[in-house]
Amino acid sequence: MYNAKITGLGFYVPEQVVTNDDLSKIMDTNDAWIQERTGIQERRWIHKDSEDSTSLMGAKAGKIAIERAGLTKDDIDFIVFATLSPDLYFPGGGVDVQALLDMPTIGALDVRNQCSGFVYAMSVADQFIKTGMYKNILVIGSEYHSGGLDKTTRGRGVSVIFGDGAGAVVLSRTEEKGKGILSTHLHSEGKHAKELVLEGPSTSRWVPEIIENNDPNDVSFYPYMNGQFVFKHAVTRFSEAILEGLEKNKLSVTDIDLLVPHQANLRISQFIQRKFKLSDAQVYNNIQRYGNTTAASVVIALSEAWEKGKIKDNDLVVLAAFGSGFTWGSVFIRW
Repeated sequence: MYNAKITGLGFYVPEQVVTNDDLSKIMDTNDAWIQERTGIQERRWIHKDSEDSTSLMGAKAGKIAIERAGLTKDDIDFIVFATLSPDLYFPGGGVDVQALLDMPTIGALDVRNQCSGFVYAMSVADQFIKTGMYKNILVIGSEYHSGGLDKTTRGRGVSVIFGDGAGAVVLSRTEEKGKGILSTHLHSEGKHAKELVLEGPSTSRWVPEIIENNDPNDVSFYPYMNGQFVFKHAVTRFSEAILEGLEKNKLSVTDIDLLVPHQANLRISQFIQRKFKLSDAQVYNNIQRYGNTTAASVVIALSEAWEKGKIKDNDLVVLAAFGSGFTWGSVFIRW
């Protein structure tokens, strides 16, 4: 079997910076309230006059990753695109990226695992490369949240958290033993699906029904989150996914050079850091500047950490995520 190694990384975020003080002008909130609960200071939201979209941001991040891998678009054999906010209900964003980057008629697969989307996408791509089916795969996480948030006091518990952005990696085949993706670990628990959910529009509650009801208090088409419930499960599942990977690879916590957790809430990351007794240098967080970008958060953070020189050859890098579904998982990488 082959191994899958990250050969290129890149990320893209919109130019518009939205601070907590900016949000306090449109809803009853303030900087101290948001930072205390989430650690977020600002986020990027696509400006209403921008051409950016989920697919276009993904393509921009993908272009950077391909160039950094020393490849061209024609070298990519497959696309795996993770998002919960596609430009269209269908088709998905993967085919948009194929068109935007003017790539050959390669396959494009969309992954809908929300905050765990990039971890799931990496696992899928890893299997394609390990079996020898593909040599170079473009893996993207991209989200455009700001267009679908309730930006009023009613929705502040959710809307202050989320940001827009995209990240991408190129996974390439390698025969170098002990390098690249060591293992991936995926889980779900669907009985908690309604604790973090966007119910409509959907085939169970389609557009004609929403129009017919015409209820101004109907918020089912905005995201809902049971914050305390999600937090409680997140810290448990994050820990389990990390421990599972350590056990699988016969490693200990002290072997971790860098943990890149999904940027859901800084308090969750800090809880995990304390539990595993990791130093600040061993955990990379950037939610302070970008908010929660769901499927894009892990790959944006990974790309930024790499750009800052925080990842060195032979480092053990752990990616971990938890989110709606509930779904969670981890990826263990020997750089």
